[in-house]
Amino acid sequence: MTTLPRTSPPAADLGVDRSRRVAVIGGGASGTLTALNVLRAAPGHVGVTVFEASGRIGYGVAYATTDRRHLLNVPARNMSAFPDAPADLVEWARASGRDVDPADFLPRADYAVYLRDRLRAISRRHPGRLATVGEQVVDLEPLDGAFVVRTARGTQEAYDAVVLAYGNAAPSWLSVGGEPLPQAPWHVANPWDLSWITALPPDATVVIVGTGLTAVDTAISVLEDAPGRRAVMVSRHGLVPEAHAAPCSPAMSTGWVTPVPPGPLTADGIAALVAEQLRAAAARDVDWRVVVDGLRGPTQSIWGRLDLAERRRFLARYARRWEVRRHRMAPGVAALLDGYRAAGRLEILAGGLSAVACGGAAGVDGADGAAVQVEVGGRVVGADAVVNCTGPLIDVERADNPLLAALLRRGLVAPDPLRLGLSCTPAGEVLGRDGRVPGLFTVGPPRKGVLFETTAIPEIRVQAAEVAGLVGAPHS
Repeated sequence: MTTLPRTSPPAADLGVDRSRRVAVIGGGASGTLTALNVLRAAPGHVGVTVFEASGRIGYGVAYATTDRRHLLNVPARNMSAFPDAPADLVEWARASGRDVDPADFLPRADYAVYLRDRLRAISRRHPGRLATVGEQVVDLEPLDGAFVVRTARGTQEAYDAVVLAYGNAAPSWLSVGGEPLPQAPWHVANPWDLSWITALPPDATVVIVGTGLTAVDTAISVLEDAPGRRAVMVSRHGLVPEAHAAPCSPAMSTGWVTPVPPGPLTADGIAALVAEQLRAAAARDVDWRVVVDGLRGPTQSIWGRLDLAERRRFLARYARRWEVRRHRMAPGVAALLDGYRAAGRLEILAGGLSAVACGGAAGVDGADGAAVQVEVGGRVVGADAVVNCTGPLIDVERADNPLLAALLRRGLVAPDPLRLGLSCTPAGEVLGRDGRVPGLFTVGPPRKGVLFETTAIPEIRVQAAEVAGLVGAPHS
């Protein structure tokens, strides 16, 4: 088991001359990557303290799963923690006895081990520069060019810079027709806690609200160990992530450059351009994934050239169809889903959740002994559980996060205009009520409104490396 240095910092003593100190709020992937890159790149006088309420550094929402059938949705060759060392994950995996090809999709649980191992190794090379605190941060107070970090236990300490790396929040509470679902044994509000699955009967029917990657993982955990179970995945559109191509596919052997025109862009224009490029690729027998992957690099630039109205149009009209192609499933995961569907154990429906009522009823599909009746896709299904896989709550003004609430009250943060995260610069400098807040940064999902492409490791590690260069310098 990986052991990281732990500390409970003393009360603030702002009059003491000290090395530059950086607080990272959040110890999931975003926070761990930030700590790694700061320790690796920043000058030796910079120390890092990672605050993670769970006390489990390196896990977060994405990598805390204990189900080894939950795989990364990016090949190992693209998941290094360091942008300038792309083979680092593959080298670590092989050195730790894992037989890994660069094109393989590792279990997500292994990625958490990798992050922790790399953090432990780098902290040993830089003794005294890393501390972790298993407490929830509830407030930041600017004071004399620094920030006093306060936790729920009353701990407080001053830091020269703070990085908000809190990752993804739990989904919004499910509601139907404006009425929230009740708290009940059958209502699974947090899909990332898999303990509820052990209580399911072997012939259970589960309704999964959402058809994204989290919903896919949930379906695997429900169905794989109990051949008598059924699942129904439902969302407004009924679209599931596409699959990655099999490794070494001939149609994937070439790159593709999409000529994005200069100047301001429109959502319709970008959608037409992508459609044209997909047709051109098909005519040359080039896989469509090559076109999508070729747009990964310029995505943030394209987003930055859409004005606010065009960004809204893209989100309303095109975003979901883009995301299911951009954020794809591992081939093995897709094969499992195909097998479930062929066996009649999994249905994927469009139309959303339209009604929920407790108890079973005669004549209802699967209602015999069911805990709840759920109307999905125009029909009623008897279910033993309804699971909320609708995606993380991204509006910071609605988040159940005492730190964000405190920062909003202080005017230190604000939602971005699209309410996809925090208002910030493309470099991650937080913008509060009165503009840039010197010394306050953010990394990862909170940058979505500004960058759009900011939730995958290849983008987050670049942000972490860039922030590492900023936090080591005095405020300006």
